[in-house]
Amino acid sequence: MKPLTWLSGACLVAVLGFTGTAWAQNSPFKAKITINNRAITYFEIEQRARLNTAVRAPGDPFRAAEDALIDERLQQEAAERFGITVTQEEVEAGVAEFATRFNLEPAQFFEALAQEGVDAETFIDFVRAGVTWRQVLQTRFGPRAQVTDDEVDRAMQLAANAGGARILLSELVLPARTPEERDESMARARALSEELTNSQAFEDAARRLSFAPTNISGGKLDWIPLANLPPAFVNLLLTLKPGETSEPIPSGPGISIYQVRGLQEGAATGAKTVAVDYATILVPGAGTEAARKELARIDAFADTCDDLFGYVKKNGTPNFDRVVQPIGQVPNDIAVELARLDDNEVSTGLVRIADNTSMQVFLMLCGRTTELAEGSREEVRSALVNQRVTSYAASFLEELKADAIIIYDK
Repeated sequence: MKPLTWLSGACLVAVLGFTGTAWAQNSPFKAKITINNRAITYFEIEQRARLNTAVRAPGDPFRAAEDALIDERLQQEAAERFGITVTQEEVEAGVAEFATRFNLEPAQFFEALAQEGVDAETFIDFVRAGVTWRQVLQTRFGPRAQVTDDEVDRAMQLAANAGGARILLSELVLPARTPEERDESMARARALSEELTNSQAFEDAARRLSFAPTNISGGKLDWIPLANLPPAFVNLLLTLKPGETSEPIPSGPGISIYQVRGLQEGAATGAKTVAVDYATILVPGAGTEAARKELARIDAFADTCDDLFGYVKKNGTPNFDRVVQPIGQVPNDIAVELARLDDNEVSTGLVRIADNTSMQVFLMLCGRTTELAEGSREEVRSALVNQRVTSYAASFLEELKADAIIIYDK
């Protein structure tokens, strides 16, 4: 059984570029990045990139590895300041929880990772960092993150009708194609979320600043069924009243803020989306005439997701992927696009950066998996608290980065 082996060993090397000159010329244990005198080695980055690929983490595996390891060094510093250490039992529980996402026992999961060239210690360090950061956030923000009974009542009332309820949103997306740009956009988005207190101000800002295709319409999106959105995203939106703006949300190569323009309740169906099956093709030259023609050719050829395999085989198209993911693991910008689609419908409004090239995303919804929606009052409260802590966490990490001294090996 090879549940994580989506890429062969040779393909993995080609995708990650482990044989590249820059990496071959350096000792694997040389510091690639130093942050507050803490080293991140070439070996650590390579290992984390392999782990990212093995678990199909979105984005460029190397860039994501560097970003995550920088974050984790800062998070560990914060943990030390708070006197927080995690136990071996807590780490083992985290390992077991992650392995269950792939329906594996920890030993089976480690074996599958080894087949992808990922050391066990790399994964254990990843889990330990996550467990530690959660305890830091609970210590620092737990009391501040509490929600009122009125907020819980509102969320439960809307969730009860989520099968028929729809939400009307506007979006403003700032670019986050590099770590530096991401930090700048996060700070700017946070300021905008406080400044944009009415629909006209949000619309004007979206026209001027947003790099999403909706900037032409002032960021306005059509009605979206709540049942089609990730639960964490829904919980965030349900704390907002019409005219209020969300906290910044990482969305692919961007940072998004959303303003609620309206809520429409309908008859409760009791069904919610728990997983989505979707396909993507990345087309180079986002926004160019060549890209538009290629997107049109794909759309004309493929009536269903299965047809895309034929197109890829016929044309040798790279950058094709078909994914089945729990709705909570779908990147936010893709989740919002998918929420507006019916089976085999297409969106071409998203952009990705790959190999320093701007790519237009051909996105097709293949299908949804639904189940009956259930949730006690305490489960709803917990979800709202978690969303609030997540927002505080982004701001706290931004502060840690602003105070850090980060040096890259050249």
